[in-house]
Amino acid sequence: MGCKVVNLEAGMPSVQTAHVLLNQALISARANRIKAIKFIHGYGSSGRGGAIKQDVHRTLLEKKRAGIIKEFVKGEDFDPFHSTARKVLELCPELNRDSDYNRGNDGITIVVF
Repeated sequence: MGCKVVNLEAGMPSVQTAHVLLNQALISARANRIKAIKFIHGYGSSGRGGAIKQDVHRTLLEKKRAGIIKEFVKGEDFDPFHSTARKVLELCPELNRDSDYNRGNDGITIVVF
């Protein structure tokens, strides 16, 4: 149980490599009954959202629609003012103690199973 942190940007991988790491982390977390994952993907050097971040969000939306994950929230929305963040906190209340809660961190995404 608990929240696992997975750094997808470590070593500056390609989008394809980060995508494989994302999928492996999701499979592993479900198998090990991890309640939540914080993915660190960075926000891109342009400051507008890098390719890894975009791929993470696109993939997680697919996983949510398929019922593989319950919810995810972008770091920039991980605060009490966004309904998605409130839903994530309902599913995993201990996330309100996460160091990125209410900080507007564009470089992370939280996933809840």
